[in-house]
Amino acid sequence: MSIIPILLVSMLLFFVLFFGIGFLLNMLLRMTWIMAIVYPIIALLIINKVNFSEYFTNPGASFSSLGKSISELAAFDIAILASGLLGAITSGLTMRVLRAKGYRMF
Repeated sequence: MSIIPILLVSMLLFFVLFFGIGFLLNMLLRMTWIMAIVYPIIALLIINKVNFSEYFTNPGASFSSLGKSISELAAFDIAILASGLLGAITSGLTMRVLRAKGYRMF
């Protein structure tokens, strides 16, 4: 089985997932770029398997583990995570366009 269709479906799913979440957060909170700001934190939590509280209780080991995890990412993983970031940014751009065109409920 080829890996390319799996990669394309995963990229599409991450794009749509974070576009949708960003769009909903923009409608509810009226903060255009909230998902684009929050997404890197979510991506780091996906990449590293350390508990979030350990970043505060044991920062040296946690950030060292994070750096190791980032350096071990495969190109496919980077492509999937980048498509999620692109979806978050696209949701912000979409909201700006809708607001500029007069849709005030967004």
